[in-house]
Amino acid sequence: MKKSLLFMLPAICLLLSSCGHITGGVAPSTEPLAPGSYKELGQVQGQDCVYYLLGIIPLSDGNETKDAVADALTKAPGATALVKVTSDTYTQHFILIARACTQVYGVAVAPK
Repeated sequence: MKKSLLFMLPAICLLLSSCGHITGGVAPSTEPLAPGSYKELGQVQGQDCVYYLLGIIPLSDGNETKDAVADALTKAPGATALVKVTSDTYTQHFILIARACTQVYGVAVAPK
């Protein structure tokens, strides 16, 4: 009995955990910009997540693209928008807790 329990417990934990990655969208910028009216500040990444109990009961607020963009903009002081924007979503499921996150990647820009 003890040997089968030692085998079954890790197997059950593996079956109750998982992850997934979903490709998101691509956009030229987060707001309309005239060509040549901005300077590039560098690559940035932002993220916003929501946590769930048992995969269905939300424990936090989040997983919104607008908040992931705002997080990315805070990483480049003076940035007002992003260009060359891509976004992805991923989920992670553990035994009791699950997490869904939106990630945004882009180049931070500021007005000239």
